[in-house]
Amino acid sequence: MDDIIPSPWSHWRSLTSARIALGRAGNATPTDEALRFGWSHAMARDAIHAPLDVTALEQALHADGWTSTHARSRATDRTTYLRRPDLGRQLDEVDAQRLHALRALREGVGRQGGPERAVDLCLVIGDGLSSLAVARHAVPLLHALRPLLPVGTKIAPVVLMTQARVAVADEVGEIFGAALSVMLIGERPGLSSPDSLGIYLTHAPQRGRHDAERNCISNVRPEGLSYGAAAFKLAWLMQRAMRLGLTGVGLKDESDVSDKATLGQPVST
Repeated sequence: MDDIIPSPWSHWRSLTSARIALGRAGNATPTDEALRFGWSHAMARDAIHAPLDVTALEQALHADGWTSTHARSRATDRTTYLRRPDLGRQLDEVDAQRLHALRALREGVGRQGGPERAVDLCLVIGDGLSSLAVARHAVPLLHALRPLLPVGTKIAPVVLMTQARVAVADEVGEIFGAALSVMLIGERPGLSSPDSLGIYLTHAPQRGRHDAERNCISNVRPEGLSYGAAAFKLAWLMQRAMRLGLTGVGLKDESDVSDKATLGQPVST
């Protein structure tokens, strides 16, 4: 005799990864479901604490045609990062000086053929609360984004940030004089989604920007929002941000009713 009492909702399980219709054994969860819960909890903890393999990510970016550099926040280790979110929002002082020098070097090279303008786009990849999300999804997302960018978009080197919070991209974008900053960052893991990637778009990034001045695209992963769909939504928001001169609550996402053919073309500002 089977001691497990099935849930009448069990047919819904094929439609979602959420923990529904688990059934029960007496007044408890069935053993296999308890084990799955423990496994998912361990995956979420690992996603938070596992260090980002910056070298592997740099190699993957290089293979896809991106130039990159790396930097750290002022949180010196993972424990400090989790306990002091404010330090994760600030760029390490030495790395800030190095990025300033990198910008000066790039502008100096540009002046050999004429004045070099500030960049249109600064891309920052931060480990955030899930290095697993960044390792899996950041490069495929950027690969999908590249053909949707306006012709002639000037992009700073991709900055790989460790112990990063979202707002640290404001300082990085300010250093490069970027019109837009895009932060790709690992989101807080859930028990069914330890590898969810978030995207944050900010116009005229600078220290002191508020979250209300950003647009967010969440749950980027094959089981959530696909790379292609996320890249299209991001590219659409970027074009609108440049035209309106803002991001955040004043920029509404209407990409679902827009024509994809308008992307990848020069932006009028």
